[in-house]
Amino acid sequence: MNIRSRFGIPVAVVLSLGLTGCGSTYYLVKDPGSGAEYYTTAVNKSGSAVEFKDSKTLTNMTLQNSQVSEITKDQYSAATGQH
Repeated sequence: MNIRSRFGIPVAVVLSLGLTGCGSTYYLVKDPGSGAEYYTTAVNKSGSAVEFKDSKTLTNMTLQNSQVSEITKDQYSAATGQH
């Protein structure tokens, strides 16, 4: 076993475990056309569309025109009632 594979695999595993333990990211997604606001922990951008699951209604959403902002956990919790 060469040195690269001997140390590379354990380092990659430790780094990936460390990144998953860093906590969630929270987002506010606004629909400028309707003024509606949605809260989520994951946003998938596909071309000009944004796909996400609204944390209040648990509905999968796709918006063509949106404004996405990262927010704090406290802001997310206050808006959704989730901790």
